[in-house]
Amino acid sequence: MINPKQYKKRLLDLEKKLEARADRDLENGRGELIDVAHDAGDASVSDVAVDSEFTQAELNSMILQQVQDALRRIDDGTFGKCLIDDGPIEKKRLDAVPWTPYCLKHQTLLEAAGRERNWTL
Repeated sequence: MINPKQYKKRLLDLEKKLEARADRDLENGRGELIDVAHDAGDASVSDVAVDSEFTQAELNSMILQQVQDALRRIDDGTFGKCLIDDGPIEKKRLDAVPWTPYCLKHQTLLEAAGRERNWTL
Protein backbone atom coordinates (compact mmCIF):
# COMPACT_ATOMS: atom_id res chain seq x y z
CA MET A 1 0.00 0.00 0.00
CA ILE A 2 1.33 3.42 -0.90
CA ASN A 3 1.30 6.43 1.39
CA PRO A 4 0.00 9.43 -0.62
CA LYS A 5 1.24 11.89 2.03
CA GLN A 6 4.89 11.08 1.32
CA TYR A 7 4.29 11.65 -2.39
CA LYS A 8 2.38 14.88 -1.78
CA LYS A 9 5.37 16.54 -0.10
CA ARG A 10 7.64 15.41 -2.91
CA LEU A 11 5.19 16.62 -5.57
CA LEU A 12 4.72 20.01 -3.86
CA ASP A 13 8.50 20.51 -3.76
CA LEU A 14 8.75 19.51 -7.40
CA GLU A 15 5.91 21.88 -8.32
CA LYS A 16 7.84 24.83 -6.87
CA LYS A 17 11.05 23.84 -8.68
CA LEU A 18 9.27 23.40 -12.02
CA GLU A 19 7.48 26.74 -11.72
CA ALA A 20 10.81 28.45 -11.06
CA ARG A 21 12.52 26.62 -13.93
CA ALA A 22 9.76 27.43 -16.41
CA ASP A 23 9.82 31.09 -15.41
CA ARG A 24 13.63 31.21 -15.68
CA ASP A 25 13.68 29.50 -19.08
CA LEU A 26 11.00 31.83 -20.47
CA GLU A 27 12.88 34.87 -19.15
CA ASN A 28 16.15 33.60 -20.66
CA GLY A 29 14.42 33.01 -24.00
CA ARG A 30 12.95 36.49 -23.98
CA GLY A 31 16.37 37.90 -23.13
CA GLU A 32 17.88 36.13 -26.12
CA LEU A 33 15.19 37.66 -28.36
CA ILE A 34 16.07 41.14 -27.16
CA ASP A 35 19.80 40.79 -27.84
CA VAL A 36 20.61 42.25 -31.24
CA ALA A 37 22.59 40.00 -33.55
CA HIS A 38 25.48 41.64 -35.40
CA ASP A 39 25.50 39.33 -38.41
CA ALA A 40 23.78 36.24 -39.85
CA GLY A 41 25.99 33.88 -37.83
CA ASP A 42 25.13 35.65 -34.58
CA ALA A 43 21.45 35.60 -35.55
CA SER A 44 21.61 31.85 -36.17
CA VAL A 45 23.26 31.16 -32.81
CA SER A 46 20.71 33.40 -31.11
CA ASP A 47 17.83 31.56 -32.80
CA VAL A 48 19.12 28.21 -31.54
CA ALA A 49 19.51 29.57 -27.99
CA VAL A 50 15.99 31.03 -28.01
CA ASP A 51 14.52 27.80 -29.34
CA SER A 52 16.34 25.78 -26.70
CA GLU A 53 15.15 28.00 -23.84
CA PHE A 54 11.53 27.97 -25.01
CA THR A 55 11.61 24.20 -25.62
CA GLN A 56 12.92 23.62 -22.09
CA ALA A 57 10.25 25.95 -20.67
CA GLU A 58 7.56 24.03 -22.56
CA LEU A 59 8.82 20.67 -21.26
CA ASN A 60 8.91 22.01 -17.69
CA SER A 61 5.37 23.32 -18.10
CA MET A 62 4.14 19.95 -19.36
CA ILE A 63 5.69 18.13 -16.40
CA LEU A 64 4.33 20.82 -14.06
CA GLN A 65 0.81 20.15 -15.38
CA GLN A 66 1.26 16.42 -14.74
CA VAL A 67 2.53 17.14 -11.20
CA GLN A 68 -0.50 19.34 -10.51
CA ASP A 69 -2.80 16.62 -11.87
CA ALA A 70 -1.15 14.11 -9.49
CA LEU A 71 -1.70 16.49 -6.56
CA ARG A 72 -5.40 16.67 -7.48
CA ARG A 73 -5.53 12.87 -7.57
CA ILE A 74 -4.06 12.81 -4.05
CA ASP A 75 -6.74 15.23 -2.88
CA ASP A 76 -9.57 13.22 -4.46
CA GLY A 77 -8.24 9.86 -3.29
CA THR A 78 -7.37 8.37 -6.67
CA PHE A 79 -3.58 8.77 -6.51
CA GLY A 80 -1.73 5.55 -7.23
CA LYS A 81 -4.55 4.13 -9.35
CA CYS A 82 -4.21 3.76 -13.11
CA LEU A 83 -6.56 6.07 -14.98
CA ILE A 84 -7.36 3.33 -17.48
CA ASP A 85 -8.46 0.40 -15.31
CA ASP A 86 -8.33 1.82 -11.76
CA GLY A 87 -5.71 -0.82 -10.91
CA PRO A 88 -2.72 -0.01 -8.71
CA ILE A 89 0.33 1.75 -10.12
CA GLU A 90 3.53 -0.03 -9.17
CA LYS A 91 5.34 1.51 -6.16
CA LYS A 92 8.68 1.46 -8.00
CA ARG A 93 7.04 3.40 -10.83
CA LEU A 94 5.56 5.98 -8.46
CA ASP A 95 8.93 6.31 -6.74
CA ALA A 96 10.57 7.04 -10.10
CA VAL A 97 7.80 9.17 -11.66
CA PRO A 98 5.38 10.21 -8.89
CA TRP A 99 3.15 12.17 -11.27
CA THR A 100 2.42 9.18 -13.50
CA PRO A 101 -1.31 8.53 -14.08
CA TYR A 102 -0.82 5.05 -15.57
CA CYS A 103 0.56 1.67 -14.55
CA LEU A 104 3.53 0.45 -16.55
CA LYS A 105 1.41 -1.84 -18.73
CA HIS A 106 -0.95 0.91 -19.86
CA GLN A 107 1.81 3.53 -20.22
CA THR A 108 3.66 1.14 -22.52
CA LEU A 109 0.53 0.49 -24.59
CA LEU A 110 -0.22 4.21 -24.89
CA GLU A 111 3.34 5.02 -25.96
CA ALA A 112 3.29 2.18 -28.50
CA ALA A 113 0.08 3.64 -29.94
CA GLY A 114 1.76 7.06 -30.01
CA ARG A 115 -1.00 8.63 -27.94
CA GLU A 116 0.58 9.51 -24.64
CA ARG A 117 3.98 10.45 -23.36
CA ASN A 118 4.71 10.73 -19.67
CA TRP A 119 7.62 13.16 -19.47
CA THR A 120 10.45 12.73 -17.03
CA LEU A 121 13.02 15.12 -15.66
